[in-house]
Amino acid sequence: MTIVTGYPNLADTGRIIAHRGASLVAPENTLAAFRAAREQGLNWIEFDVSLLGDGTPVIHHDETVDRCTSATGSLADLAAPDLATVSAGVLHGGAFATEPIPTLDATLDLLENAGMYSNLEMKAHDQPRGRLAGIVSEALKTRDWAAKRIIVSSFNHDELGEFRELMPEVPVAGLWIGPDEGWRARLAELRAAALHVKYTHLSQSLLQEATSFGFDVRVYTVNDIGVMKPFRDIGLTSIITDDPPSFLEDPDWAAWAARS
Repeated sequence: MTIVTGYPNLADTGRIIAHRGASLVAPENTLAAFRAAREQGLNWIEFDVSLLGDGTPVIHHDETVDRCTSATGSLADLAAPDLATVSAGVLHGGAFATEPIPTLDATLDLLENAGMYSNLEMKAHDQPRGRLAGIVSEALKTRDWAAKRIIVSSFNHDELGEFRELMPEVPVAGLWIGPDEGWRARLAELRAAALHVKYTHLSQSLLQEATSFGFDVRVYTVNDIGVMKPFRDIGLTSIITDDPPSFLEDPDWAAWAARS
């Protein structure tokens, strides 16, 4: 029996997706990284959405800003005016030294103008349940193209359920490192379109089971062109990678990526 999600098919399969943008050549989760992915020939990017203390949705992975910005401390201690004082490109230096942490609105503007697709991962951190989902949904409701070009994922399945209720027309994906025994029931409960899993936890049996129930399967974060070869032609939907050129420059992977 196939589980029916009720979602429209995304117009682009997005077989190769740039993890946090083209993060090997530009600072992760920045507009520069997203533009670089487009320059590499990609239609799809993956990025993380977190909230500042004032509720501003920004593109940032961690709960703190310590790892990859010029600032230190909790993301929750920042407000929108503080973004002008923080560099998200300080570790890359040079032309990226003043690259800011982008807002979700700025990122959606870029996607719209570039005609790109995205996997938007919600990072709720310690926010009250539903706060991030509500803010993300409000941002997407202003974009009539969002349901056709964005899939929303999260490790926090309760938050994902909140989003699903607010925007039932936008596809969602359950995100796991390695799925537990209840993964299929959870995806059905979420009326999800896809299973997203760490590549080291994908097996042929899991892939075959997921696809038999109508779920797309995407794996993260794959930087070795050989490791996913056994899954390439048996139903794998997409790979999320830091190194898109290594796949695009390989004839077999490039042919796979070109399939509709």
